[in-house]
Amino acid sequence: MAKYRKLGRTSSQRKALLRNQVTALLHNGKIITTEAKAKEVRKIAEGLIAMAVKEKDNFEMVKVSAKVPLKDKDGKRVKEVVDGKKVTKFDIVEKEIKKDLPSRLHARRQMLRVLYPVKEVPSSNAGKKKNTKQVDLVAKLFDEIAPKYVNRNGGYTRIIKIGQRKGDGALEVVLELV
Repeated sequence: MAKYRKLGRTSSQRKALLRNQVTALLHNGKIITTEAKAKEVRKIAEGLIAMAVKEKDNFEMVKVSAKVPLKDKDGKRVKEVVDGKKVTKFDIVEKEIKKDLPSRLHARRQMLRVLYPVKEVPSSNAGKKKNTKQVDLVAKLFDEIAPKYVNRNGGYTRIIKIGQRKGDGALEVVLELV
């Protein structure tokens, strides 16, 4: 008995396919795919969610101070003349940030090994690079997805069969987060 489905692909193609589908599932909340692929994606996704649930509160708040350039009303940096040179004026800002403890940092890096980077493009700028935002899926896992499943021991995803695909007759399913 094999430990995983080969899905008719080489190992590198299979790994890329599964990473793509896990990323899409966690970003969108559900995907439509074949039953065999869904069962493989489910294994990986549930492992990531379980890791996020376990480590979601494993951080400490730390105060840091940072130098931030002052900006005028147009958003340009304010310059001042010092010793005949134009120098940007800075303001010191105190911030409170989350600092991961070692086990959460390790979990974050394990998740980044699987998840691809995601860019979100506003619908008004479809096809353009302007105003695209990088989505932090690991932060989404820790902050949005994990709190929903705190009192749940596994079973974070659901597979719903939707019938056979027209082209090749493969059984299609909806894989979604519960």
